[in-house]
Amino acid sequence: MRLTMDQRNMIARRAAKEIVPGMAVNLGIGIPELVADFIPNEWHVMFHSVNGILGVGPTPIQGEEDQHISNAGGAPVTIVPGASYFDSTVAYGMIRRRKLDVAFIGALQVNRRGDLANWIVPGTRVHGIGGGAELAFYAKKVIVLMSHVTLSGEPKIRRECTFPLTAKGCVDLIVTERAVIEVTPEGLMLTEVMYPYSLQDVIYHSGAPLLISEHLQMVE
Repeated sequence: MRLTMDQRNMIARRAAKEIVPGMAVNLGIGIPELVADFIPNEWHVMFHSVNGILGVGPTPIQGEEDQHISNAGGAPVTIVPGASYFDSTVAYGMIRRRKLDVAFIGALQVNRRGDLANWIVPGTRVHGIGGGAELAFYAKKVIVLMSHVTLSGEPKIRRECTFPLTAKGCVDLIVTERAVIEVTPEGLMLTEVMYPYSLQDVIYHSGAPLLISEHLQMVE
C-alpha cells in the first residue's frame, strides 16, 4: 500500500506527540522528515541531521528553498535560530555519545521483539548500511514511522524479520497509518487504532501477535 500525503502527515503529526520541549531529535529519511512541521517553534527542539546540522527547521515553502541547506536525504530544509553546522564525524560523535533523545526512523520490517530491518531488501544493491544502525543502537528512544503493510499488502510488523537486521531490540514505538504499537518486554502492545481502520483490521494486517492495551484509544 502506498501512503497518501495526508496519511504521511498524519503519522508525522502523531509521532510529534512523543517530543517534549528542549529535546535533541534525529529525523530519518522519508516520513520522519515531516515531523519537524508539527513542532511549535517555542519548544526549542533541536533536530539533528547526520550530514552535519543541529537545528533543522520545518520544510521550506516551495520556491524559497536554499540549495545549500539540505538534510541527510538531500531534501531542502530550513534552519532555526541557534542552529549549528559541522562535519559528519561530529554528527556521528553526537550519536555515539548518546546525546540524542529520540530517533525517528523508517523501516522495512519490525518484529515482535523490536528488532529493526531497514537498510536493504535482499537482491537489491545499496551503498551500505549507513547511519541507521548507529541511530538505532545509541539513541535513547527509537520510534519507527512506516506504512503498516508493503505495496503488495504483506505485513511489515512480523514475528520474525526476513530481511537483514539493522539492530536488535532497539525499537520502542511503532507508528503507522493504522495504529500505534509499543514494544514491551511482554510483546507488542496495541495502544491506538487510527480512523478509519478497525481493531480487527489492525490485527489482521499485523504479522505478529498484538497485546491489546486496557486503555486502547480509537483515534479519529
